[in-house]
Amino acid sequence: MSDTDGRQQEQHELQVVRIGHANGSSSDNPSLDTTPKLSKRNSSERSLPLRSYSKWSPVEQGATLVWRDLCVYTNVGSGRGMKRIINNSTGAVQPGSLMALMGASGSGKTTLMSTLGYRQPAGTVVQGDILINGRRVGPFMHRISGYVYQDDLFIGALTVLEHLNFMAHLRLDRRVSSEERRLIIKELLERTGLLSASHTRIGSGDDEKVLSGGERKRLAFAVELLNNPVILFCDEPTTGLDSYSAQQLVATLHELAQKGTTILCTIHQPSSQLFDNFNNVMLLADGRVAFTGSPQHALSFFADHGYYCPEAYNPADFLIGVLATDPGYEQASQRSAQHLCDQFAVSSAAKQRDMLVNLEIHMAQSGNFPYDTELDSFRGVAWYKRFHVVWLRATLTLLRDPTIQWMRFLQKMAMAFIIGACFAGTTELTQLGVQAVQGTLFIMISENTYHPMYSVLNVFPQGFPLFMRETRSGLYSTAQYYVANILAMLPGMIIEPLLFVVICYWLTGLRATFYAFSITAICVVLVMNVATACGCFFSTAFNSVPLAMAYLVPLDYIIMITSGIFIKISSLPAAFYWTQFISWMLYANEAMTIAQWSGVENITCFGESADLPCFHTGQDVLDKYSFEESNLYRNLLAIVGIYFGFHVLGYYFLWRRARKI
Repeated sequence: MSDTDGRQQEQHELQVVRIGHANGSSSDNPSLDTTPKLSKRNSSERSLPLRSYSKWSPVEQGATLVWRDLCVYTNVGSGRGMKRIINNSTGAVQPGSLMALMGASGSGKTTLMSTLGYRQPAGTVVQGDILINGRRVGPFMHRISGYVYQDDLFIGALTVLEHLNFMAHLRLDRRVSSEERRLIIKELLERTGLLSASHTRIGSGDDEKVLSGGERKRLAFAVELLNNPVILFCDEPTTGLDSYSAQQLVATLHELAQKGTTILCTIHQPSSQLFDNFNNVMLLADGRVAFTGSPQHALSFFADHGYYCPEAYNPADFLIGVLATDPGYEQASQRSAQHLCDQFAVSSAAKQRDMLVNLEIHMAQSGNFPYDTELDSFRGVAWYKRFHVVWLRATLTLLRDPTIQWMRFLQKMAMAFIIGACFAGTTELTQLGVQAVQGTLFIMISENTYHPMYSVLNVFPQGFPLFMRETRSGLYSTAQYYVANILAMLPGMIIEPLLFVVICYWLTGLRATFYAFSITAICVVLVMNVATACGCFFSTAFNSVPLAMAYLVPLDYIIMITSGIFIKISSLPAAFYWTQFISWMLYANEAMTIAQWSGVENITCFGESADLPCFHTGQDVLDKYSFEESNLYRNLLAIVGIYFGFHVLGYYFLWRRARKI
């Protein structure tokens, strides 16, 4: 680089610093510098390192986020096309700044912030430039930035410490040692005031000992601060908090900003004290920028255009009220708000903002420096460790939720005793015993089909919001999430039917051979697992449990009718002959019937007649139901094939839904 180029670059660097300080403490004209005095926090000067354009390093130099002529469109659905939410927005946030996005409901605050953080919903169309330190935003934003959502989503069965530990394993560099990870978590617990609640379960609101609303919000902040983000986005962080908790939370944000973190948050109706804590505010009206600058200068700008804030009135409420749409006066309200947007667009404050934005974009276009040096230094967690963390979390959830696992165990054992008591002493080698044996087998199959199938319909819909949030952040993939949840349920899906068979089989007095018992146990285990797989498929294929049940019930009837009990399979109509091939109840019934009657030669018959023939051997029973002894292992393989088929479909529909939303 020549001396001339070096001097030019140095001038650019110094210019950015001067503009940055001016942007934080000036407004649309120089005369405003002597108007309302800034609070101590707003007027504090921050000593920031000179911005260098020789390399891309937001961790070292802080994050400067700029956007120019930004338009955001969302799909309104029902074939009505796209709706513009953000209209030609331009702005900038520099390191050490705490900026608030404010506006009336529907002004586009959340949409703008999610777009800047590269977390916009699928199907959103973005036009314009968004750069962080001269680089266009992309998937890397999930790692260098934090995003605190308005609604806190957690797994209630976990404790605060467990949740942070799981998140640390997924978010931190894999080279971070266990001791370093423990110290990071301890420091975050101390900073967020959660150290005393570290072993408290997060809860879902129905438990007695759970985190309060403020503690849940602080836990959400602690998770986002794990990887020490250079820029932090907060969506309505004070919503649902009392005034003291809100003040403490904003004070924490201000401390982070003083250390060089760039912070952008949406906020709704802050108190006067909270409003004064922000270095800068951006006011939005119908997707347009109505003002950008300090809170005090916002009041001056509005006063210059005829909107005076009364004394002893919350300035935030006043500013939002001016830009809000009054019911019954929609057009007049919109015209006045758009007039303020037009006035700010030609103000000197907007010109200063544009200078910084244009400089950043110019240096990005003319600069030649490696972008990925800092990104490449990060080493993510190996895929199998991510899978292990997701599986362990799902397993803890199952073990700690009695409605999912333990109550099902107790119910299954009770049903085994009831079935055993009803059929005890009836399964003899007589004509009546044949009917009792077949009835017992059908009850064992149906008991392990319908209840497990319907009990898992809510598993994936219930966790879908958290799954979407974490997969978008790159914590794990859809395949890891799906397989981990299935494997977490698998031990229960093996132990539960085995205990059921052990109790029910011997109480009913079925064939007392190890071979018959083993085949029966294997079939019942496979039946419960394939029924669960079917339930998982329907839970991922449909958006709600009632809709999934509406489509599942007809399938249940098909599977039950073709089970071999109600109709002879060989007599099925040609149009419905194919239905037998998807009925795992038929495959299980045939295999279990073969195990019970194969080799039996001495079935007692009293008073045989032409109208009521007797079963003399086990083969007669198999012939009655169109069962063939050679189909035993084919049936077992068919059930296994249906099991994997349902899970493949379940994963596909979960992956498809994740892409659409």
